[in-house]
Amino acid sequence: MATGADVRDILELTGAENDGPISKKDLINSDKKKTKKATETLTFKRPEGMHREVYALLYSDKKDAPPLLPSDTTQGYRTVKAKLGCKKVRPWKWMPFTNPARRDGAIFHHWRRVAEEGKDYPFARFNKTVQVPVYSEQEYQMHLHDDGWTKAETDHLFDLCKRFDLRFIVVHDRYDHQQYRKRSVEDLKERYYNICGKLTKVRAASGTEPKIYVFDAGHERRRKEQLEKLFNRTPEQVAEEEYLIQELRKIETRKKEREKKTQDIQKLIKAADTTTELRRAEKRVSKKKLPQKREMEKPAVPETAGIKFPDCKSAGVALRSHRMKLPSSVGQKKIKAIEQILIEQGVDLNPMPTEEIVQMFNELRSDLVLLYELKQAHSNCEYEQQMLRHRYEALLKAGGGTGCASTPGGDAQAWPSADDIKVESKEQIIDVVGAPLTPNSGHISCSISSVLKTK
Repeated sequence: MATGADVRDILELTGAENDGPISKKDLINSDKKKTKKATETLTFKRPEGMHREVYALLYSDKKDAPPLLPSDTTQGYRTVKAKLGCKKVRPWKWMPFTNPARRDGAIFHHWRRVAEEGKDYPFARFNKTVQVPVYSEQEYQMHLHDDGWTKAETDHLFDLCKRFDLRFIVVHDRYDHQQYRKRSVEDLKERYYNICGKLTKVRAASGTEPKIYVFDAGHERRRKEQLEKLFNRTPEQVAEEEYLIQELRKIETRKKEREKKTQDIQKLIKAADTTTELRRAEKRVSKKKLPQKREMEKPAVPETAGIKFPDCKSAGVALRSHRMKLPSSVGQKKIKAIEQILIEQGVDLNPMPTEEIVQMFNELRSDLVLLYELKQAHSNCEYEQQMLRHRYEALLKAGGGTGCASTPGGDAQAWPSADDIKVESKEQIIDVVGAPLTPNSGHISCSISSVLKTK
């Protein structure tokens, strides 16, 4: 639909302040200018007595007039379309131009802005040419002479390379094979790059080693032959090759499995050899040290049970209180039993960690663990003793209460009665250093107070 500005533009009538060419800023900021004018001109006030909610239904925040029909603003383009105002569009003109890359003087035409008339072709900066070396007659006779190439053929090759920017496929297509020998693309490349290398060596300054590109024509010929053979394969050959590749993969997987198995077997053999060598070395050392040990032998003393605290020999600074921590080998039941005994006897669970206190506290807890283990062993022995007593009484009742039994030889053997079995008094002094579950462990009596008093 045509607007008033379009009508004025058609009739070539002078507009208002907006006459002139349209710029990029005018297109971008067209909405802002219109909103500013709208906010300046449209000033509505809420009537007295009307609630704010009712007034908000009539007017929006921009103070625009209320819409006559419902509209959905969510649909459409995400970005607002360019809104053209009353300004004139920059004029375009159908003008001629020349391309600097062409030397035939061809003239072309295209649309261009009037303000850019007379300027250079903008795409001329992409016209890049390859610098093909030029040689003189003297240089060719001294350094570039070749029996397989004449000077005229070499000049023809360099002329084509310069015309087609070293596109050797095109050079080979345009090469004059009727006047000169039939050459392949590799022959042309080899001749060109050999001449370039010789010229760079001759023209280089004395004392410098220039970088020369070397073209391997033999490798390129072999590569193309292989590609041609690969392209000319029959379907049967392709299927056979795929089958051979699959078989090769299977062989490689089997080989890897065998190598892995051999490595595992070698590890096991090495481990067995090391263990046998260690055992032999231990036996030799023990045989050598046996006479010395016999001389220094002393009456065997059973090892004491309890807690074995690790030696804190770590590098750096260490707290003495770490020596009071119980090792992980002590179970939770033993830890709770130690804490309960210490609380009953009024001993602090975390005393001041001086050197003497740490040593005595650790010894005390070790003795408490020993006492706990001895108590368990004593209870186990008492339980076993009661079980044996009940079994013995059951055997007496089954034998008729005679109190004797016959042996296979016919001799009568007297069995002790239940009254004869007496438990020794708990006041006997027994060595508590013995291992648990020993026959003497049933007669152990060791009080907690005596242990604490010794400490």
